[in-house]
Amino acid sequence: MKSKYVILASALLISAATFAQKDQIKSAEKALKSGDAQGAIAILKDAENLVTNAKDVEQAQYYFVKGNAYLDLANKKVEESKNLTAAAESYKTLIDVEKTSGKQKYSTQAAASITEIKGKLINSAIADSQANKHKESAQKLYDAYQLDKNDTINLYYAASTAVNAQDYDTALPMYEELKKLNYSGKGTQYTAVNKISGSEDGFSNAKDRDLAVKLGTHEKPKTEAIPSKRGEIYKNLALILVQKGKTEEAKKAIADARKTNPDDTSLILTEANLYLETKDFETYKKLVNEALEKDPNNADLIFNLGVISAGAKNTADAEKYYAKAIEIKPDYVNAYINIAALKLEAEKPIIDEMNKLGTSAKDMKRYDVLKAQRESVFKSVIPYLKKANELDPQNDDVKKTLLGVYSALEMTAEAKALKAKG
Repeated sequence: MKSKYVILASALLISAATFAQKDQIKSAEKALKSGDAQGAIAILKDAENLVTNAKDVEQAQYYFVKGNAYLDLANKKVEESKNLTAAAESYKTLIDVEKTSGKQKYSTQAAASITEIKGKLINSAIADSQANKHKESAQKLYDAYQLDKNDTINLYYAASTAVNAQDYDTALPMYEELKKLNYSGKGTQYTAVNKISGSEDGFSNAKDRDLAVKLGTHEKPKTEAIPSKRGEIYKNLALILVQKGKTEEAKKAIADARKTNPDDTSLILTEANLYLETKDFETYKKLVNEALEKDPNNADLIFNLGVISAGAKNTADAEKYYAKAIEIKPDYVNAYINIAALKLEAEKPIIDEMNKLGTSAKDMKRYDVLKAQRESVFKSVIPYLKKANELDPQNDDVKKTLLGVYSALEMTAEAKALKAKG
């Protein structure tokens, strides 16, 4: 008889707890409706320990109100990123609860809110990036990816942004996850110019883009191939590993990637760059030549061969590669700069010899020969420096070098005109 009273007492306690929880959720809803999101969250925290034993419908309601409260705070710019993430976590838990119970009351609204949060995180991340707050931007992009793991491009952008922040410890696991997913990012981009705003709008497919053009809202349709991002992903992964002293791990990562993606030429470049970083020039050349067989008109590859040849003091080959890169890509500013730098190296031995000469008739005669040679060197670089300055007028080093050349050749009018450009 005594045990029956104990059971009855326990039942009364559970019932009282359930009523208390319902009252707290209702109180939280009331606080939220009156604009007191912080108060709503505080009330819900008091009920947190009771939620696990509550009915599914009450659990769902609890997480729905909690998500709404955090979202309200985020919309008021109160710890926006933190509260957006907390809101999304609440909504995700709600969806899991209703999926398990088979009764859906709040899931549709919760899913819509998650989509809204994802958009807000991405927009906030873009704003942070523009303000050079790359670390914060990377975290928000990663949070957006966590909300929708099908949208892997947000993971890619999160990793790239973490690299911009030089936060390699954060970037590394992101790149490792991209590697695990075998993410490529390769695809097709469909765009058209908005007639009202003048901006280039993107479309998910050609059909939607062409319809907008037909309706007259857009013009100048364009279809562009989006190249594979695997090369960049593995390059950054490898460089981070090398920086951490894990060179062999970096080599293995790229070798594995090439086995998985044998037709992705960007990975050959990535492997080549790794050997360039580790000063293994022979393996680098071998890989570059392998890539050139697949892509003979790749200006970047040919330019890099020029860099290697210059490093090996093979001036003739270096100049040949730089010239070839310019032939393929006439606006390749770095190739013009490097040819000029290569040619200017010939000035040093001339100056060294001039400084050793005395004042004898023989020495003076030799001085005149050397002076003519030096002037010839300066004249030879003018076309390359002028072109580099034309392509990149903000490059102060190019402008400074060109002014120095004009000064040495006493080309006063040309120097004055260059200075006048600002």
